[in-house]
Order: sequence, then C-alpha cells, then structure tokens
Amino acid sequence: MVLVDILAGRLLSAPDDPGAPLRELAQLPEPLGAVAPVADRPGTWIAAAGTGICLLAPDGSTTWLARPEATAPLPMRMNDATADPSGRFWAGSMSYEADEGVGALYRVDHDGTVVRVLDGITVPNGPAFTADGRTMYLADSARGIVRRFPVDPMTAHLGAPETYVTVDEGSPDGMVVDVEGAVWIAMWGTGEVRRYLPDGRLDRTVKLPARQPAGVCLRHDVLHVTTARVGLAAPGPHDGALFAVPVDVPGTPAPACRLDTAGRLRPTVAAEPA
Repeated sequence: MVLVDILAGRLLSAPDDPGAPLRELAQLPEPLGAVAPVADRPGTWIAAAGTGICLLAPDGSTTWLARPEATAPLPMRMNDATADPSGRFWAGSMSYEADEGVGALYRVDHDGTVVRVLDGITVPNGPAFTADGRTMYLADSARGIVRRFPVDPMTAHLGAPETYVTVDEGSPDGMVVDVEGAVWIAMWGTGEVRRYLPDGRLDRTVKLPARQPAGVCLRHDVLHVTTARVGLAAPGPHDGALFAVPVDVPGTPAPACRLDTAGRLRPTVAAEPA
C-alpha cells in the first residue's frame, strides 16, 4: 500500500507490519496529491502533482503529460485523484488558499490526453467509483457536499449530478466504495470515517484519535485511514498518523491507470465537449 505526504511531495510505502516505519519511494519538489499504478509498467505511477499530471518512474524521474493549472491566475495545486475501473485517471485541482470555485476536475484518457471535465469546485476530493465504473462520487470539501454522477463507461462522459450527502460538521475528504456499493468517507475535522449506504443513509461511524482524517483505502477487510497535522495549532500524539481498522465489508482492488503503450503519449489539454 502507498500513500502521499501532499505538501512535502513524498510518495510513501506502508509495510504490512504496522509497527514498521514508512518507506519513502520518491520525493518531488512540489506537492504530490495522489497516485495510481500504471498497468504493465512495474514501479511506474501516474501522479496528480504540482500544477498538473505526470508519470513518475521507478527512479523518481517525471514525464509531464500536462500542467493545466500552471497559467491559472491564482497559485494552484493538484489534490486528490484515482483511476476508474476502465483505467482512466481522474484528478482534482484547488488553489492553495481554497478560493471559492476556482478548482477543477481533470481526466486522463488512455492516450494520455488530459481533459478538463468540471469547473467551479472549491476543494475537490475523491473521486471514487463503483466497481462497474458507472457511478462517480466527488466531494467538494469546502462546501460540505458529496455529489454522485452517472458515468458512461465507454466514453467517460458524466451525466447530470445529484446530491448524495451533505454534512454540517467537518468536511468530506477522501472516499472509497466497498463491494456493497456503500461509500466510506473521511470526515476532516471530526475524527471520523463514515460509511454511507447507496441511498445516502448513514450506516456506521468509525471514531479515530486524530482530528483530521484525510484519505481512506479498503484493502481486503481492513480500512486504512490517513490523517493530517496541517493547520493544527497543537497537534495531538496521533494527528498525522496512519490507522488500520478491521471492517466486515471489503473493498475492491484499486484499479490501475491504463495508458496506450503502443503509441506516443500526447501531452495535450482538452476541454470536455458540452
């Protein structure tokens, strides 16, 4: 299992032994929001990093597909990201100051083209996909809302969204969908991870001794939760720790990003057709 230390630009590996230290796999000179493995390229990751999206090689070198936020009027960085079941990579961007509505969601297609899919997001987190790839969940953390989008698995076109969950306390952060279609959501600021059923009802709450749960991963029947210390005036002993919690509903294997290795990757940014 891997995780990122976003603002430090570090990619870390977590050993199976919970008492063993994390191992640094790579460090970038800019923020590293999230990664996904690249299929058929052992040790290579696709990364939402800095102002764009790159391939991170086993030796730590980078090949940039695009830096779509490099020319934005405000200082921007990439945030959370994931690969969908078909192997496309989806990544959100935000401003460093979380300015209202300036973030976006990007998609990397199989040929390496980076497509700007959604605008008007403040702090995007997720996305998370159902196992069939037909539904995407996306949080706008600053607004306390998680939306659900239908997805055409052939074209990756998003349909009209609907509100899935809204929260009054804390902010929805990282998410993952389990084998029953329920969504586990890290609730920043509350010390909780919550499981919501497909109809949006709260099913259960996992309490943690850390105030800022940030990311979640379901590996078999263990829920792994990352937490953050950033912004805390007086961090506690467990703030910023990685937690492992046994659960009774497993997750599905995390998909890899699938790129067209037969052709040349095109460092292109496109806009989603209306």
